[in-house]
Amino acid sequence: MKNNLLLITFSISLLSCFTPQEDKQPEVNSFMVAAWTGDGIAETEAEWREELASFSEQGLSDLFLSAGIEETAQVVKWAQDYSINIHAWVWTLNRPGDTTAVKHPEWYAVNRNGDNSYEYRAYVDYYQWLSPFSPGARDYITSTMVSYANIPGLSSVHLDYVRYVDVILGADLQPKYDLVQNRQFPEYDYGYHPIAREGFKEIFGEDPMDFEHPELSTEWLQYRLNAVTSLVNEIAQEVHARGKQLSAAVFPFPVMSRQMVRQDWASWNLDIALPMLYHNFYRQNLEWIKFSAEQGVRESYGRFDVVAGLFIPALSPEELQTAVEKARSGGAKGISVFDIGAMTPDHWEVLKSLPKQ
Repeated sequence: MKNNLLLITFSISLLSCFTPQEDKQPEVNSFMVAAWTGDGIAETEAEWREELASFSEQGLSDLFLSAGIEETAQVVKWAQDYSINIHAWVWTLNRPGDTTAVKHPEWYAVNRNGDNSYEYRAYVDYYQWLSPFSPGARDYITSTMVSYANIPGLSSVHLDYVRYVDVILGADLQPKYDLVQNRQFPEYDYGYHPIAREGFKEIFGEDPMDFEHPELSTEWLQYRLNAVTSLVNEIAQEVHARGKQLSAAVFPFPVMSRQMVRQDWASWNLDIALPMLYHNFYRQNLEWIKFSAEQGVRESYGRFDVVAGLFIPALSPEELQTAVEKARSGGAKGISVFDIGAMTPDHWEVLKSLPKQ
């Protein structure tokens, strides 16, 4: 345990600075038109080919697919016939019902009340989070991503839920759970794994569990940010070594992301970041999409592309057109829609008409 603690502490202390990418794939100078989808849209090869042909005809260039390794590998092969890039969409730190992880309760995240995510589920039943401070959890997550990265022809390994539990929900989501989050409540404030607390105390001489107002400690915030950053950058090294790109679905813009979910994505070694610019979650207008895209583009300093995630249930076809224009004017190199099941024929017409350069 002591050696593991020293290793994690050392890596997290250093990784507030990003490391350069050596295996980054060549840039694609086109406007990505993508969608997120699960594997439930098709079962047989014939069904998949029908869907892929339709997606291609409607202007889709990329598909972020949540599926098992074998099915993903099959879809990658079929999608090549329709010029669609497949990205393996994988939940990272949130691993509900994971049959391997549940054998290791010590891998799970801990909140300020001392509740372990193995047993206590914040907000919803599918929130069951691993800790980025656990060496076992980190190794397991990395090996999972390597398995996907080994798929021939895959465009990227796409990380999702690579953060902590939302310490603050979006304004439009709080009433759904009968909440008014006017401060950081301990049951939603995560990162207090025993390894995290011990490592922080070795550096700063204090146990963060003893802080009266932990939200005021910039050191404690940065320490937790670094844990996720170091995990992502370790995954990036493995994925890039296999000739694949690394992408991630992230919160809207860096400052918001750091505050709400302890996610410092602007410093990650990514190839593509997909901030989920779901304006309705935050009771914002469409101009906010441009504002959010601009922040991510500026803070990432051109090290990776920013592709705007758009929430279709909150957008009419006309609003989708406007949202795409706002994202593009904010510097986004493409858009990805969620979810594909909410797309109407008129929505598809908007995507089909988009210029690809």
